[in-house]
Amino acid sequence: MPEHADGPGHHPLPARPIRIAAAQAQARAGDIEANTATAAAMIREAAAAGARLVVFPEKFLSGYEPDLIQSDPLRHAVQPDDPRLGPITDACRETGVAAVVGAAFHDQGDLYVSALVIGTRGELVTRYDKQHLFKSERKIYRAGTAGCTLELDGWRLGLGICYDSGFPEHARAAALDGCHAYVVGALFSAGNGYHESRTWFPARALDNTCYAVMANHIGTTGGWNTCGSSAIWGPDGRPLAEAGPDQPQLITADLDPRTLHAVRDAEPMLRDLPATTTHPRDRHQLT
Repeated sequence: MPEHADGPGHHPLPARPIRIAAAQAQARAGDIEANTATAAAMIREAAAAGARLVVFPEKFLSGYEPDLIQSDPLRHAVQPDDPRLGPITDACRETGVAAVVGAAFHDQGDLYVSALVIGTRGELVTRYDKQHLFKSERKIYRAGTAGCTLELDGWRLGLGICYDSGFPEHARAAALDGCHAYVVGALFSAGNGYHESRTWFPARALDNTCYAVMANHIGTTGGWNTCGSSAIWGPDGRPLAEAGPDQPQLITADLDPRTLHAVRDAEPMLRDLPATTTHPRDRHQLT
């Protein structure tokens, strides 16, 4: 494949494909220990499937559960240096797989809807805090102030959480930072939520000619009847893999730089985008 700069930031395409997994399972309400054990088992499953990174749903470690989390944040939200993350950090270190795990996070008296990034050596690399809070979340959580770009095996991955993905500017900010994929943990419900996810994610993918990865809940959590159907889309907006609506499942897809090259040549919107102001972003290298 020829050397190719892929956007306004002139970031080169990755040298080789990467396999990414999206995991869905039933979260137990407020039970961080049980949900951490489930996540650790699915990280090992992802490793056996050859994945380098696995993403989990929004607030998976406690379930969505806003009232429960607000009632006792020390018990039902993750804290800095939380020892309950041990099974996940062990699984990542022992398998060499990175993970993006949804959690309510309690820090210095404030609650956040966060994505915890665990590196391939088992370290907590960073956390991304949801920037676009749903209306019912604004009474409880503080919004994040910066986007987040990860780099793994030469792939730049932009993080989002659920409602973030409904704002085209959020994924576009990732693309302007050279991201090759938009990676989101979410809660989409049966009915309109399924329609939203199948509208937003193909649009985010094609608008920015990047891959899109979405991990969703199954079952009921926080009063929401969720629709599962975690999925991965190609940079042309076409689906590559989709889970079922109501069963624990892990799906994978190979993200291929040759496909990015071909789609971005055929659909040059990102390359032709006029220079624009970018927003603050944190950047982290995963090893």
